[in-house]
Amino acid sequence: MARTCDLTGKRRLLANKVSHANNKTKTKKQVNLHTKKVFDPATGSVVRLKLSSAAIRTLDKVGSITKYVKKNAHLFE
Repeated sequence: MARTCDLTGKRRLLANKVSHANNKTKTKKQVNLHTKKVFDPATGSVVRLKLSSAAIRTLDKVGSITKYVKKNAHLFE
């Protein structure tokens, strides 16, 4: 799916842009996505993923993609 984080599933949000006269116009808030190559130690291969900035920080914190998937198994069912 386009404009979706491959790990967290984050997608765009719909919001209202409110003017000084209190007119409301629908607008889209896009996810901050980056295409990254991530090494998967379980398979020994490099995987190309579209990740949000939050997912990149989480992968840095957890250590590897396999640990992330194991910790958040409920997201991948």
